[in-house]
Amino acid sequence: MLVDAHAHLDEYPDDVLEDALGEIEGRRILTVSTAMDISSYERSLQIAARCPWVIPTFGIHPWKAPEYAHRLDSIRPQIAWSPMLGEIGLDHRYVEEASRYSAQRVVFEFFLAEARARDTIVNLHTSGAEAEVLPLLDRYAVRRAIVHWYDGPLHILRAMAERGFYFTVGVEVLYSPGIRAIAREIPSRLLLTETDNPGGLKWLTGRRGMPSILGTVVERLAEVRGKTLHEMTHLIHENFTRLVQNDPGLLGPPAS
Repeated sequence: MLVDAHAHLDEYPDDVLEDALGEIEGRRILTVSTAMDISSYERSLQIAARCPWVIPTFGIHPWKAPEYAHRLDSIRPQIAWSPMLGEIGLDHRYVEEASRYSAQRVVFEFFLAEARARDTIVNLHTSGAEAEVLPLLDRYAVRRAIVHWYDGPLHILRAMAERGFYFTVGVEVLYSPGIRAIAREIPSRLLLTETDNPGGLKWLTGRRGMPSILGTVVERLAEVRGKTLHEMTHLIHENFTRLVQNDPGLLGPPAS
């Protein structure tokens, strides 16, 4: 079984979604479909009803934070139902307007408080704001986190790893020496894989990402880490299982 710990299945157009789900089932890819907002979460729920390998999770992406900062009580029902919270976080790289940072922080801290109260795993966006994210995770005593597509300073990665946070490596490992260096730095016990489909590969190459690209990511990651494909596949599955062991709703269908 492969693990895609961060994707956006709701972003596939209807005429492509069936093929994407076929690849997920055919390759046995346990897929965490993260949300940008309420509407994307609702579509992920509909998709998960069609495919047992899909785990829908609710979050408000930092790009969407200004739309929700003043009505946070309205999202409590979605938070209560979601087995993991994500995609949430801060973005100071791709969001250049500093006036939007306050809303990002309000929304992020709201989710962190909910995660602490519920002991929920968080799926994090940290781009350009790594130094701001880490102390907030400490302040809210977050125990379990997946740091999505980390590309920040290595000293912050090491500090996050000391706290036991997991990191995903995705499609950029196929193209970027910098990401390959980060992939080598992540402790083996904290290593996960992702695609950020369908947009991750499109951002890099102009081609829509499909679930089967995860197999290529795992192969390249195995090469980077000096492991066999079997060893890397087993490691990722073992790591994800350890992370979610107290959350049966995140284990997906039986591996047999």
